[in-house]
Parts: sequence; structure tokens; C-alpha cells
Amino acid sequence: MATITFGTLELVSKLKSTRACLAYLPCYPLAQALRNAVRHLILNKSNLNILRALIMFNKQFILLFLLFNLTGCGYNDLQYSDEVITSKWAEVLNQYQRRADLVPNLVNVVKGYAAHEKDVLLGVTEARAKVGAIQATPELVNDEAAFKKFVAAQGQMTSAISRLLLVAEKYPELKADGVFRDLQAQLEGTENRITVARNRYIEAVKDYNVLVRSFPSNLTAMVFGLKTKPNFTVENEQAIAQPPKVDFGAPTAPVAQP
Repeated sequence: MATITFGTLELVSKLKSTRACLAYLPCYPLAQALRNAVRHLILNKSNLNILRALIMFNKQFILLFLLFNLTGCGYNDLQYSDEVITSKWAEVLNQYQRRADLVPNLVNVVKGYAAHEKDVLLGVTEARAKVGAIQATPELVNDEAAFKKFVAAQGQMTSAISRLLLVAEKYPELKADGVFRDLQAQLEGTENRITVARNRYIEAVKDYNVLVRSFPSNLTAMVFGLKTKPNFTVENEQAIAQPPKVDFGAPTAPVAQP
């Protein structure tokens, strides 16, 4: 067993002081890891070479570590921003699901008056099926390919619903149906809520991506494997931002008689 000399005790004392200083650093995860490493060295006093090497580079290392931490490592900000994204994304999914739940009833009402509009009815049904086939989980926002697929499916749903509502213009009895008008009002309100939820998500992702790319939080992001998240692009935002609107109060143009 190695003899504990006065020099060794002095090294241990310096290490304990270093460990105590690390406790006050703002970047908790990194500081915690370093405190654990120092504690391991203190408990294993027999390895004097490692102790001496640590003290040799102690001053330079602490200066660099303090320089990194003076401006904050951004870990807490990254975690908070990630939680905000999760919350906003959940609201987007909730509103999209609300719209999908309205579609079957809307299709059934239209079918009662315009059963021969098979292509339009089938298009809405297929669009809803594609949306339902996608596993819209919180993890989806971390997969750019899956996110784009989800956005494309929702865009197809919006287009299909718009075509279905336009069909109603041909049938005065359908437009006068109370159930249809109620569903149309619910759908319009849901589309507006989707737009609001999507815009909030866009802002949340923008703030998070800025943190991931900005110094010094980008260093923390690299250490913990955090990457930018996909967002709605200008193209798909324009494609799906406009809710389907049909003026059911407008009179239908009379058909010219031969």
C-alpha cells in the first residue's frame, strides 16, 4: 500500500477545494460529472501520478471551464425550450385529431345528398386514412423525414376537405341541412385553432434551433447530442395555412334553361 505523505495530503486538499468550487458552477450536468471524477481520485489516493497530473493542469483547466460557464452553458435553456416544443406539438396534434374526428360525420352527411360524388368522397376518406396511418408521437419532431411525411398528409387532408365543401355548393338541400351546417362551423373553428397551434409551434422550434446553433449553448448541444428540429417550411405552411372556406350563405347560380 502506498505511503500517504505530506505532499499527497496537500494534493488531496487542493482537489477537495477544486471539487467544492465546481459545486457553484452554473452548468450542473458538466459540473456534476467533474465533481464525481475528482471524488474518485480523492478516494483512490494510491494513484499519485494521476493526482499530480491533475494538479499540474488544474489552473489551466479551471480557467477554461470558468470561461465556458461565465456565459452559461445553456443546458437548462435547451431543456426548457425542448419541453415547450413538446407542449406546443401536443396541441398541434390535438387540433389535427379534432379535425380528423369530424371528417367521417361530414362525409356521411354529404353522401346522403350526393352519393354519386364518389371521387370526392373517396378522396377525403383516403386522405384521412393516410393521416391515421402515421404514428404522430412526440418523437416525430426529431425525425425530419417523418415530420415532412406528416405535414404532407395533413396538406392532402386540407385539400380533400376543401373539394368536399365545394361539392356542397351544387346541392341546396345539403347546404340547408342543419347537421351539415353545424359540422361546417365546427370544421372552420378547428382549422383556425390548427393555424394558431401551428404558429405557436413554429415560434417554439425557432427559439430552440437558435439555442442549438448559438455559442456557447451549441457546445452543450454537441456534448449531449441535441440537434435542430424540423419546422414547417414556407412552402408547406402556405399550402396548409388557409382553412377551407365556403360561403354557404351565397345563393347558387341558376342553371340556364335551353
